[in-house]
Amino acid sequence: MDKSYIKSQIVMRQAEFPSHLIQRETALPIESGKIVTVPGVRRCGKTSKMELVINKLLLSGVERKCILWISFDDERLVHIKAEELEVIMEAYRELYPDIQIKDVYVFFDEIQLIKDWEYFVLRLYKHYTKNIYISGSNATMLSTELKSALRGWPLEELCLPLSFLEFCSFKSLDINSYDEAIIARLKNAFYDYNEMGGFPEVVLTAQTLMKTRILQNYFDTMLLKDLAEHYSVSNIEVLRYMTKRIMNNLTKPTSILSIYNGIKSIGLKVSKSDLYKWVEYACNIFMFVRLPNYSKSLSKVEHSLPKYYCIDNGIREAVLLPQSDDNGKKLENTVFLQLYREKAATDCLYYFSDNAECDFVIQRGIEVTQLIQVTWTMRDDVTRERELKGLLAASKATGCNHLLIITADDKETLEIDHKTIHVIPAWEWLLKRS
Repeated sequence: MDKSYIKSQIVMRQAEFPSHLIQRETALPIESGKIVTVPGVRRCGKTSKMELVINKLLLSGVERKCILWISFDDERLVHIKAEELEVIMEAYRELYPDIQIKDVYVFFDEIQLIKDWEYFVLRLYKHYTKNIYISGSNATMLSTELKSALRGWPLEELCLPLSFLEFCSFKSLDINSYDEAIIARLKNAFYDYNEMGGFPEVVLTAQTLMKTRILQNYFDTMLLKDLAEHYSVSNIEVLRYMTKRIMNNLTKPTSILSIYNGIKSIGLKVSKSDLYKWVEYACNIFMFVRLPNYSKSLSKVEHSLPKYYCIDNGIREAVLLPQSDDNGKKLENTVFLQLYREKAATDCLYYFSDNAECDFVIQRGIEVTQLIQVTWTMRDDVTRERELKGLLAASKATGCNHLLIITADDKETLEIDHKTIHVIPAWEWLLKRS
């Protein structure tokens, strides 16, 4: 590693701060005493969230020279070995010999590109400074891997694409007015959000065609680099087919065996065991999030078919290019992502299916606290009857009477079987949750 180059990178990055960024809904902690890790899907804003920490530090009086930022996606650094990482600290000490390392705030971006990086970070944390932030490709920044490697020291701060509140902020929309014109703009913004998702770069891009190209590039990078390269999967054609099948089956229980049979039927070859591993890998990189079926029996939960939700509606839209009849699926995916975003450590999310279906069961500890149905509209009698039947069946099975139906634009309050059911538009629910 070229020490002089490291010095130039440290000084150059210091000169670039503070960054001109839009605030996110939640901020990374400062002075937590933990190694703050920022896992999440590629391009969702992990680097920006770390830069926002630096903005706050500078405002609080921390000197610019106390910031040490290294990005390991630089082609001059990507091939270094873990034992060479100590050169970074040597370079910093030579630049600022009068600053104690305990007062330095260290930011390592994309450090997962360096094999065995975690041992260097752990040594730095235990012996030098408690102010360490790391982010990177989600494939190697998962909590299970980090907690094992860093022996329980990391504080995980999951980063997702923008919430609807953040989307409105990025679009400079007023969310605190009851003016009819502003409410109309919020509704239109929600339709856009539900269609194209919340990746920051995409939200800030004006042209629809360019949005699609960006999202297709995201998908290819996730598939080829985060999944295939990281997990040494060589059968790219089948891997691509599998991920598209899961995307297409959004909101429905998904059978990997059914996908396996579909692959065989078109003359491609793969083992069932590989497919089961690959879908696990796809969840590991946050391309999908798995939702199990609710049951009071743990065994039934483990053996029932799960649903798989996509990390972003826009990326699914860009990959599948669906033509019609997809608004309801995307709305359910949007609601799931918000529930997943705000999920506490003691929360569990499920779907309910037992002769009738309820989209979401929210359990806190041992108590089911809310049941949610999602449908584009309640104005069709058949749809209305189906949604109410599923919600009431889930209420009877779980004992939960906090019942909600989320729609695109309908709003009403129903009294059925001595139970109150609130129907609320998604845009309003999303802003209230935030």
